[in-house]
Amino acid sequence: MLSRTLMCLAIASASTTALADTVWMKNGDRLTGKITVFDGGKLMLDTPYGGSIALDWKQVKTLESDQELLVKQDAYTGQKAKSLKAADDGKVVMQNGEAPKTVELASIQQIIKPKPVVGDLVWKGNIDAAVDFQRADSDTDDYNLAFKTSARSGRWRHTADAEYNRETTDEVVGTNNWNAEYALDRFITDKWYWQGRVNVKRDFVEDLSKQRTVGTGPGYQFWDDELGAFSLGSLLNHSTYEYADGDKSDFYSVGVKWAYNRFLIGKTFEFFTNGEVGKPLSGVADYSLDSEVGVRYKVTQWASLNLKYEKDMVTGSSNADLNTSRYTAGFGVAW
Repeated sequence: MLSRTLMCLAIASASTTALADTVWMKNGDRLTGKITVFDGGKLMLDTPYGGSIALDWKQVKTLESDQELLVKQDAYTGQKAKSLKAADDGKVVMQNGEAPKTVELASIQQIIKPKPVVGDLVWKGNIDAAVDFQRADSDTDDYNLAFKTSARSGRWRHTADAEYNRETTDEVVGTNNWNAEYALDRFITDKWYWQGRVNVKRDFVEDLSKQRTVGTGPGYQFWDDELGAFSLGSLLNHSTYEYADGDKSDFYSVGVKWAYNRFLIGKTFEFFTNGEVGKPLSGVADYSLDSEVGVRYKVTQWASLNLKYEKDMVTGSSNADLNTSRYTAGFGVAW
């Protein structure tokens, strides 16, 4: 019975080792785990014993992995490898069903997981929160909560985001607004998609108290992988502005949306910017801008610190212009 138990444990241990990726370092260390990404000179290895470990690529001797990985030797093209096998010092063998190919580690710029064009559900998102309390001659309370998520299955992608801002000084409300948007994308090709979206904004302080927009139009996804994404979209919108004095404006406009994020230094930092600039087709306003730009620093695999700048403008309005800026620093979670 004892020998049988030991044999089972040995088989289980061997199976676990076989399924794990392995990295050999130049100092003789041998690390096992799961390779998640290589970028910016850092190889990220997810381990059960130390979490996500950033390894200096220059100190890697060789490695192996049973995962399908996309290996890039320049900034634009990559080759899928069904597996990577250990080789001589400073090299690795790429196996993709054809003749094995040995490449220099120094020639590799990125290693990422390839994403299927049509495949299973991919769900990602983040929640950022910022709170600031100041107690002095004037007491100030400042709250910000932002939520964004997207889910893609096959050719369809759903995106939803919402944000709430409130600031009071000596119990006098200076900022109190929220906005929410839902967008549905249908990918026509691998890159081109058609989007329909609904956006609602509500402000309880500014003269421009309500904004409702329904739009549709084409977009182009430049890339979307483990290291980030970038897309541009053009929209024909129908908007409704409601003002605090009871006036109301309905008009059509054209707009350009952008969404960009990029992970840096082995996915430790993330730079992101999102927004839309619009031009009304009538004389209701000159143009509108709704944008944000910021950075996130990952504290753990799911937790991060964030710093953001937001700008919201409506200029040339016959009733009331809007020009607000906001800086926030806070804590967030991502998945």
